[in-house]
Amino acid sequence: MTYENENVQRILLGDVEVIRVIEWHQPFLPASEMFPAVGDDVWKANEAWLDPDHWEPDSGKTVSALQSWILRSSGRTILIDTGAGQGRERPGMGPFHRAQSDFPGLLTKAGVRPQDVDVVVNTHLHVDHVGWNTIDADGQWVPTFPNARYLIPAADDFHYGPDNAYGNGAQEVDRLIYQDSIAPIHQMGQVELWDGLYRIDEHLTLESAPGHTPGSSVLRLVSGTDRAVFVGDLLHSPVQILQPCCNSNACLAPGQAAASRRRILERAADERELLVPAHFGGAGALEIKRNGAEFALGPWAAFEPKREQSGSE
Repeated sequence: MTYENENVQRILLGDVEVIRVIEWHQPFLPASEMFPAVGDDVWKANEAWLDPDHWEPDSGKTVSALQSWILRSSGRTILIDTGAGQGRERPGMGPFHRAQSDFPGLLTKAGVRPQDVDVVVNTHLHVDHVGWNTIDADGQWVPTFPNARYLIPAADDFHYGPDNAYGNGAQEVDRLIYQDSIAPIHQMGQVELWDGLYRIDEHLTLESAPGHTPGSSVLRLVSGTDRAVFVGDLLHSPVQILQPCCNSNACLAPGQAAASRRRILERAADERELLVPAHFGGAGALEIKRNGAEFALGPWAAFEPKREQSGSE
């Protein structure tokens, strides 16, 4: 299901270039496990468009993309989320345990060198959003992007860090993630913690949307007449547009997550924002519409393959 020679794609929104970097696109977890509150009838009723990009009927598994987003805005390069990383110890985390990836190669295809990145946004601190924050340099984890400011939600840094004993000690992997992907960034003085609202530039604003994690956040883009909202893990599947009350199995505060999701969907529909989730396959992003008190899917985004170029251009 991986795009052949199309794992780096672009779209222009106003004055902001958006580059999509797809590490993989494949079956993930059974739908009944990933979305326990979504009935089998919902998947079957929408099979015609869910298959093959979002759901695999024969296995019953959801299909997900592991991807990041690069924004070129106001003369700077902003990277949203950094995937699962390379060779990390992630016991119990399925495909993320000792994952192999050519994320640096994909960045090169996008024309981005590590030293070119000015800002890294971690929408939240889950395993598949922070892994390439750091790289292994002779046995020591160091920042992958040496010139970047890493914007990290303060609530997540507290919850998953030593102050709250690595997610209240719920799972050992949270300590491993923090120690190899977050702590080294702190040690180098490259972290900026934020809460509530944070303006990156005249086009880009971070906004708290808690529930999936305590500090889960979205990034809003406004440029000219174009609007977009990068929602991280607020949604994992398009079925959550149809049933926004239904959470993934990874939402720590289900009621709060559902409220954040509905709020963001309402605004996206009313303001015609392009909805850009972290893990949607297929075209990866879409408009949504009001359907009475609920929502319906609108047009999918028109990304095009990104021309490969030198990172020094």
